Amino acid sequence: MIQLRSVLNIADNSGAKQIKVILVHGGSHRRFGRIGDVVTAAVEGASADGTVKDKQVVKAVLVRTRKETRRPDGTYVRFDDNAASNNRHCESRIRAEAIQKK
Repeated sequence: MIQLRSVLNIADNSGAKQIKVILVHGGSHRRFGRIGDVVTAAVEGASADGTVKDKQVVKAVLVRTRKETRRPDGTYVRFDDNAASNNRHCESRIRAEAIQKK
């Protein structure tokens, strides 16, 4: 589960290395985000040739969490890290196992 000030890895090639969550979207006092949720975050560490800059505020979609997620068939999925993919920048490749949210 992702909350305020969580540091996430980036799972695409937008140029950002990590982001720090500053808002979880959905509801007025929503505290936690799960796979498929949208968060607003600040970029912490970016490559010089990327499309995003350091300290830029971006929206991102959560694609991996360490907290297990239950699938409809009863199995659970857990990942080694917390990761997100930038939502509005023109990345061409996602380096993650994405789970569909139904």
